[in-house]
Amino acid sequence: MTSTLIETEDRREYRATRRRGLAVDLSMTLATVLAALAVGFLVILATGKDPVAAYEALLTGPLERSFRVGRWLEDATTLTLLGLSVAIPFRARQISLGAESQLYAGALAAATVAIFLPLPPVAAVVVPLVAAAAAGAGMGFVPGSMKARLGANEIVATLMLNAIVVRVYDYLVNGPLKEPGSSAVHSERVQQDSVLTPLTDWFGIPLGRSNVGLFLMLLTAVALWLLITRTPLGYRIRMTGANSDFAEYGGIRVPRAIEWSFVIGGAVAGLAGAHLVQGVYGRLEPGMAGSLAFEGIVVALLARNNPLVVVIAGLFYSYLRAGGDIMEQQTDVGTEIVVVIQAVIVLLVTAQALPDLLKRRIARKQAAQKQVGAR
Repeated sequence: MTSTLIETEDRREYRATRRRGLAVDLSMTLATVLAALAVGFLVILATGKDPVAAYEALLTGPLERSFRVGRWLEDATTLTLLGLSVAIPFRARQISLGAESQLYAGALAAATVAIFLPLPPVAAVVVPLVAAAAAGAGMGFVPGSMKARLGANEIVATLMLNAIVVRVYDYLVNGPLKEPGSSAVHSERVQQDSVLTPLTDWFGIPLGRSNVGLFLMLLTAVALWLLITRTPLGYRIRMTGANSDFAEYGGIRVPRAIEWSFVIGGAVAGLAGAHLVQGVYGRLEPGMAGSLAFEGIVVALLARNNPLVVVIAGLFYSYLRAGGDIMEQQTDVGTEIVVVIQAVIVLLVTAQALPDLLKRRIARKQAAQKQVGAR
């Protein structure tokens, strides 16, 4: 009976600790955003421009018209998936910069299936998504296995793989996969049954190219959160990131956990590529990911690698990108101020000592309260 009570108390304390950690992560994310916006405000003021008008366009512009909302959601879907793909290896303390190669591999796989393979309606959507996830997972397995089995530096491995895959992608789009008879460089369009349903069809208002990939992104975030917090594999990944030596001593196969973190992250990045092909462009186009792959790293850092917070961070970061374009159109302040805000965010989120200090102070305060209560 006593042991059962102790176990119940320990379980309750563990859950309370995890809730505190999530609250701290959300608080630090909000504080980081506010500090970055304040710095941007001061920079605009120092240049002699009107910061109030600029921030009004930046913060309200994306919501003024429905197609702007659609542009924001379209961008947020891809960016959040990329943030999630980076967050999983980061939880294992692996610095994966390979989202770009994984995205393009997923885009190639999805396009190949969606263009050339006749499938019934539902399968025409699902099979390209599965193919994209498998291709992205394969691109994640390569550097993950090199790091886990051969001791290779994951930063170098992922960057070099990016260079290879992007060049192969460019060759295929400009050559074998280029639409016959077209002067423009792009592939044929995917079959209509493979297109992700636009949100415009659901809600009856013009929302641009935003599509049901938004819901796929939300489901992916929840699934990854459950994976990390509720499964043995997630526990192994977290323990590997917390202390690999301790994890090894506790019986965890650290190389396998590292490989799985890269594979899962790669699969999610592959889904981002499928979203671009099936939902946004409807075909392969050169450089269609732009800088999104590396901006996904900022999103993961801003969310402190928590899959649920990544959704919030991705929505906010995409909102900044959309608002920056509108601000440049409506005021005399360029989008460079958004770059300043992004840079401040990166500087602040890499200062891990502050949230760690806050968590320790909360833990000490609660321990002191327990001691007082015990007396």
